Amino acid sequence: MRYTIVAALVCLLAACGGGGSSTDTGAGGGQGAAAPPPTAPEAARLLTQATFGVTESSIAEVQGQGINGWITSQIAMPRPALSHEAFVDSALAANGSVNANNFYQTWWRQAISEPDQLRQRITFALSQIFVISLADAAVDTRGAASWYDMLQRNAFGNFRTLLEEVTLHPMMGRYLTYLGNQKEDAAGTRTPDENYAREVMQLMTIGLVELNSDGTPRLNGSDQISAYTPADIAGLAKVFTGISWYSTSPNNTTFAGGNAHSDRSVRPMIFYPNFHSTSAKTFLGVTIPASTTVDMAGDLRIALDRLFNHPNTGPFIARRLIQQLVTSNPTPAYVGRVSAVFANNGTGVRGDLAAVVRAILNDTEARNNSVATSPSFGKLREPVIRVTNWARSFAATSQTGNFLITSTSANTSLNQSPLTSPSVFNFWRPGFTPPATTQLGQNMLLAPEFQVVDEVTTASYINQMQDWINAGIGSTPTGGSGRDVRSAYAAEIALADNPTALVDRMNMLLFYGQMTPTLQARINAAISAVAIPAATGSNQAAIDAARLNRAKTAVFFSQISPEYLIQR
Repeated sequence: MRYTIVAALVCLLAACGGGGSSTDTGAGGGQGAAAPPPTAPEAARLLTQATFGVTESSIAEVQGQGINGWITSQIAMPRPALSHEAFVDSALAANGSVNANNFYQTWWRQAISEPDQLRQRITFALSQIFVISLADAAVDTRGAASWYDMLQRNAFGNFRTLLEEVTLHPMMGRYLTYLGNQKEDAAGTRTPDENYAREVMQLMTIGLVELNSDGTPRLNGSDQISAYTPADIAGLAKVFTGISWYSTSPNNTTFAGGNAHSDRSVRPMIFYPNFHSTSAKTFLGVTIPASTTVDMAGDLRIALDRLFNHPNTGPFIARRLIQQLVTSNPTPAYVGRVSAVFANNGTGVRGDLAAVVRAILNDTEARNNSVATSPSFGKLREPVIRVTNWARSFAATSQTGNFLITSTSANTSLNQSPLTSPSVFNFWRPGFTPPATTQLGQNMLLAPEFQVVDEVTTASYINQMQDWINAGIGSTPTGGSGRDVRSAYAAEIALADNPTALVDRMNMLLFYGQMTPTLQARINAAISAVAIPAATGSNQAAIDAARLNRAKTAVFFSQISPEYLIQR
């Protein structure tokens, strides 16, 4: 039974569509004449890609503003009034200590409740490219909250600024072990830590091989060309020496972690010239000459400028963001169009992330529904996003306002918690292809999220969603009753006497109007199998219970179906 479910998921993605450009921009993706207002399914499909969950009101917003107008309004929307760091600080003041659960609470609170949904979704995508993890003891809760705020602040900013703030954040310094990194010694017994130098190239900017502007590998004959060498790593590592904890009175002791400043986990790291390498630094075709004086800011600027301006960076970031939002296998043409916007936003600016996001979501491959029939198009919805979909679409609320949701990382739960990946390579590798025994593997299709799909996680997701849809998610509040985050299913109960209308609601909110007739019939049958007693004047409670059961049945069977799990 479990194997059949996993196999069904694999088969569905292999047959669910994608690839190829189109001149049809009727859904709002063109640059020519004004497009007609998007239909409700078109609006819902955009919201599936660009938010943490579709709601009736957000569909109306997209229809009223148009797709481009909605993107513009979302980019302009202010960040949440209560930041993640402020939420954690409040918990710290109230309780004297905090842990990862406090970050999870503020993350779920914003993801489910805040109106700046595009920023929320882009921040989550960035957190899986620029990875730190609460699974590592070096990353503390307050620092993690500050880190996520930093990503959120830069979500629509310039990539160069983001790259610098990532580099100087103490949680990245701790996670990739270059905080307190020292210059080489004269005897050659100590060399700079190379961890960040390697990963900032491989995972955050240029990748492993040289790329064309459309993201395809450059070739030397039939061989791919390495983007960097061990010598490049060693040269770049020297740049990241002498960077350590923030202090108002920096000295050798604070460099080593002593005399800790109370805000050192949330303030950018600072330069300690005594520990910075002054020898020549050669990397990626650039050389910073040896010097008897220390210019740490200058060295860092040269290094980050080189990474930012490298021809790989645009296509690398374009592909990663497309994979996070739209499809695991974007065509080279799609990557190329977005990469071109990274290179020039139309006014000569490189690295404008707001323009990049707009290009991804407005592209014909994201907007044209006919593209979704291609065998290479689609992606598996992340487990965490499936739960935010449920919470937003069905108006789940927190009794406390604090969203008392703890870790969902166990493979018997979601096998994913925000900002808690098992390694710097994220929850799954962007280049993962399932084994060749599957249709995906046979067709050499990428399916990153399938790296955590197996019999256990598939069955666990079904069991977990049955429980959460029925009873809610999160801890029971002190002095309260039931779980903290739950839905009353008011809108669904109102349709319970009409199974067809209830299925139509599922189709719009969860399937952007693309539920197949076969699945519609099956869910309709499951709903209809829940009998609603005839009214007798004394059995209203039984009638209400049956209607609620019908509502939950509709949601449950929708959210465990392969058609839902594959975003197209």
